[in-house]
Parts: sequence; C-alpha cells; structure tokens
Amino acid sequence: MKKHLLAPAAALAALGLALSGCASSDGGDGEAAGGLQIDVPEIPMMEELGENENEVNILAWSGFVEPAWAEQFTAETGCTVNRKIFATSDEAVQLMRTGEYDLVSASGDASLRLIVDGNVQPLNTELIPNFGDDIVEGMKGQLYDTLNGNVYGIPIGRGANILQYNSDVVTEDPTSWDVVWEADSPYAGKIAAYDSPIYIADAAIYLMATQPDLGIENPYALDETQLQAAVDLLKQQNGMVSEYWNPTTNISSFTGGNSVVGTSWEVLRKATGDEKFKSVLPEEGSTGWSDAWMLAADAEHPNCAYAWMDYTSSPEVNGQIAMGFGMAPANGAFCEMSDEAKEHCDYYNATDEDYYKQVWFWTTPIDQCLDGRTDVQCTNYQDWTAAWATVKG
Repeated sequence: MKKHLLAPAAALAALGLALSGCASSDGGDGEAAGGLQIDVPEIPMMEELGENENEVNILAWSGFVEPAWAEQFTAETGCTVNRKIFATSDEAVQLMRTGEYDLVSASGDASLRLIVDGNVQPLNTELIPNFGDDIVEGMKGQLYDTLNGNVYGIPIGRGANILQYNSDVVTEDPTSWDVVWEADSPYAGKIAAYDSPIYIADAAIYLMATQPDLGIENPYALDETQLQAAVDLLKQQNGMVSEYWNPTTNISSFTGGNSVVGTSWEVLRKATGDEKFKSVLPEEGSTGWSDAWMLAADAEHPNCAYAWMDYTSSPEVNGQIAMGFGMAPANGAFCEMSDEAKEHCDYYNATDEDYYKQVWFWTTPIDQCLDGRTDVQCTNYQDWTAAWATVKG
C-alpha cells in the first residue's frame, strides 16, 4: 500500500538525481524555511485562475486518486482526471521531467529535487481556499516544499517511520533504536530495514544521539565524514538484517517470522491484522514522510490542477485519501467529522505536533548543507545512492 523508494538503479543517478543547491548571493529573496538560502529557478506563479481545461494529468502514489472522488471532481469541475500510478519517488521525478504531467503527489525525498531543478512552480495559495487554517501547522512551511518564501507543495498527509516489533519474541518493549543498530542486538538476523538510500538518514539519527562528536545536526545534511560514519553503521547492520523491505514485502516479512523487529509504517503494522505486532517512536526520534501536490512548471492544464488541489484539500476528500491510504490527513478538520475519523486521526497522531516534532521528514540531500553550514560541502542524493550500493554489496 504505502510506497516511496525502492532501491534505485545506479543508472538513475546518471540521469540527474543529484542536486547542486548554491547559496543565494542576494541575501533577500533566497531565504528558505529555517533561514536557509538556496538558489532555485525563477518560475512565475499564477496570479489568477482562468477557465478550467477539460482534463488534468496526475502522477500519484497508489490510493491518492481513486474513482470515487475523481468522478465527483469531474462532475463538479468538468475536468477529466487522467491518472498514472508510480511506484517510487525516483520514478516520479523522471516522469515529471517528461513534461507530460500537470500534478504529482511528491514525497519529501522527491520534492526538493523537483524544486531546485525547476520542474515545479510556486503555488498561489490564495487560489486554493481549502489551504487554510485547518491544514495542520506541522505540514506548512517545511524545507522540503517551501523555499524563498514560496509554497511549492499542498499537503496531503504524513507518517512516521516507526520501530515495529513482534511482542511474542521481543518481550521487553523497546524504547530505543539500539535493538536494530548495535552489534550485540539479541535480534540479529531478524531485523527488517528499509530498502532505499534515504534509509541512510535513519542511521544518521541514531548517530546524532550516540556519537554527538560527529556533529550531525540534520540527518539529511551529511558531510563526507558524517556520511561515512552512517555507512559504517549500515554495513555493521547489514550482517544482522533479515530483509531489506519494500511495502509489498514488509508485512510478509513480519507475519512469516522472517523479521521480528525493524522499521515499518503504522499502516503496514495495522495491515498485519495481528495485535502481537506493536510499535513505538523511539527516544532518538525517527525519519518520516510527508506528501504534497506539486504543479509542473509547464503544466498544460493548470486551472484544472488548481481545482484538484483545492478539492482534495477539503476535509472530506483529504480524509478519504488519508483513510484509504493509511496516513495522518493534512486537513485537521477531518478529525472532528465523525467517530470513525477521530479514531483514524488518533491512530496516526494526526494533530499531535509534539509527536511529529520528533520526526525528521524525508528531504532530498543536496550539495548545500541543509543545516546551514557553509564551511563544508555536504553529500547529495547521488552520493547517497552510491553509498547505499556499497552497504548492500
């Protein structure tokens, strides 16, 4: 069900997955979220809406564009929805660069690449009435989709990468990621790890807590020394891993007994259908994912695209997407609509900002250090892709 990256082929890196974010020299309009300055292509923002075109072409994760609400949208707007499902963030980036799609549901491990490479345009939120006070604060103004004072992404939903465990085997409830990283883990050989270069950030989070002398301040801002430390930890873990999972293998890995502890998503834990599988957000914090609609720089159907972003930001439709997919909705008003909605929101900690303050949402690593350092060059996504290949061998 959930998606995101599978291990990308090395050839993808050669197609331009690496980014070069350079500090803005003007000191004015280059300020990004958190005060960071990054040069991005100047692409005009729509000032007003025109008449709806007859269609809109959308790239989406599975479950984000379903017939039930797409057909209602068409009835209300006259915009026929043409959907293409993608399986990984890398695939989404490649497809958006073809110029054939108006919108994409991008995760944080894709969105910054699209912004810096000029593939998407800034959004005029005044033209999206449902992007208002009900959108949870923790999904606004984030570095992965907000730069230079411009909004590039309309939030859809979010989730944390949690520590899942089989309580029949892991009888002492874990509170730390040490059970998956330390060489003396009693669960060696039964540890599930996410299959993606972005998993390097999980190692970095653990190192932030256990090796503070490395100076890691942001798990997506690693210089060469810090990246090597994360890779060394990942290589140590490699000998203990039972399976590098993707969403289609995670559930079977746990239910089949191949894995007893490791990273997972709440939606996948729920899908096991077995209460013996429990989860925790460990004391070190975790990585996570946040998805948003992004509009192509040269969108052929921008008016229908804006209509879609507004439509799917309403509490009713955003809630349907969140429940059908298995994530925290972006529109917090949905959580008050029914007992079922409240139960869903409670399960995914939808409006609990204290919970999500512990989550480092996926953000594409770029040459410019996202922690604000200017005395070193950080490693980028291409570096991470190459490093990940050495981890898995």
